[in-house]
Amino acid sequence: MEDIIVGLDIGTTKTCAVIGFLNENNQVEVAGVGVAPSKGLKNGVIVNIENTSASIVKAIENAETSAGYEVSSVFVGVSGQHIKGENSKGVVAITNRNRTITQSEVKRVIEAAQAIVIPVDREIMHVLSKEFTVDDQSGIKDPVGMSAVRLEAEVHIITAATASIQNMIKAVAKAGFQHRDIVFNALASADAVLSKDEKELGVALIDIGGGTTDIIVYMEGGVAYSAVLPVGSIHITNDISIGLRTSIESAEMIKKKYGCADLSLVDASEIVEVPSVGGRAPRRLFRQELTQIIQPRVAEIMEMVDHELLKSGKKDMLSAGIVLTGGGSMLEGCIEAAERVFAMPVRIGLPLDIVGGLKDEVSTPQYANGVGLLKYGIRMSQFRSQGRFGRSKESFLDKIKRGFTQYF
Repeated sequence: MEDIIVGLDIGTTKTCAVIGFLNENNQVEVAGVGVAPSKGLKNGVIVNIENTSASIVKAIENAETSAGYEVSSVFVGVSGQHIKGENSKGVVAITNRNRTITQSEVKRVIEAAQAIVIPVDREIMHVLSKEFTVDDQSGIKDPVGMSAVRLEAEVHIITAATASIQNMIKAVAKAGFQHRDIVFNALASADAVLSKDEKELGVALIDIGGGTTDIIVYMEGGVAYSAVLPVGSIHITNDISIGLRTSIESAEMIKKKYGCADLSLVDASEIVEVPSVGGRAPRRLFRQELTQIIQPRVAEIMEMVDHELLKSGKKDMLSAGIVLTGGGSMLEGCIEAAERVFAMPVRIGLPLDIVGGLKDEVSTPQYANGVGLLKYGIRMSQFRSQGRFGRSKESFLDKIKRGFTQYF
C-alpha cells in the first residue's frame, strides 16, 4: 500500500486538508480534499485552540471521506508575522590530509552558517541552502569531492515564535492527529507552483492568504529572501462589508462573485445586488462602485509587497518575474493590479505535476499550499525510507541537512 501523506493548511479563513501519495509511476496523486471554515486564527496565528481543532477535524474528515483513507498524521503549514527569514554565512578551513571536501566539512560549514543569535522565545523552522563557495569559486551546489583550502556556505534561515508553533501543534494533537513536520506556508506553495527554471532565473512568489501575505524570493535555485505581511484577502472582505453596509458573509460572497481589482476591466453598466442587514430589502449598485472599494486595498497589499522586494535588494534580479498564488490571487484583475505596481511580468501560480481523479479540483491557487505540503511530505517520507534521517524525532543537524538536500 502507498505511503499516504496529508498536507494540512490551517489558514485564517479556511482549513484545507489534501490527501495523496506517490503512485507507481513516481507521480504525485491527489486522493482526497477536504475544506472547512477556520475561526480560530487571526492573521495566521491561533487565538482559539478549540475552534482551530474543530476546523482541523472537519477538514480532515471531509478529505478522508473523499479519499476513502483514514489518516493519523499530517504535515502542517504555518504563517503569521512572527515568521522571519534572514541570510547567514559560515566558513571553515579544509584541514584533512588531501584537502578534499567531505560530508564532514559540509556538516561543519552548515553548523557555522546557522550559528546565529536567536531569542529564547523563537526557534528555527528551516535552514535552506543558497550556495557554497569553494575558495574563490562561488555558485557551487554540491562541493563534496572538490579540493579546497576554504569552504563557505550561504543559507537562508527561517525562524518562528515558539509559542505560536506550540499552539499549532496543540491544536493538531487536540484534533487527534500527530504532526510529522511544521512547514512555512510560502515554502510549500513554492514547491507546488514554481518551476525549476523560475527558481534559477530569479522569481518572487506572493502567496495571498486570508489573513497574511507570504513572500519568498528564489535566486539561482535557492531561497534568497522571505517575509510575511499581516494583510490578506479578509481585509478586502472587511472593506466591502463596511463600504456596502452588509454582513461579512455577504461581503465574502460578493467579493468572490463580482469582485475585481482593476476598474478598467469592469463594464460601466454592470449591476451588483447587495444583501442588507436587519431584514431590509437588498440594494442594487453598479459593479464599478464595488471595484472602487476593492482596488485601493489590493493596490496597498501589492505596494507593501513591493516595499519588501525593494528591501530584499533582489527586485531588479527577478528575471522570471512575479508569481501570485493563494485564494486572494483568484480575484479578477489581480494580475493587472500587480503588474501596475511591480512593473514586471506577473502570472497566477497553479499547482504543477499533479495526477489523479482530483487533479482538476486542486488545480487552483487556493490549494497551492495544501498541495505543496503534500509534495513536501512525500519527499520527506522518501528521505526517511532511504535512511537519510530515520529517527522519529529529528536532531537539529538532521533538519539542517534535510534543508540543504531538499532545496539544491
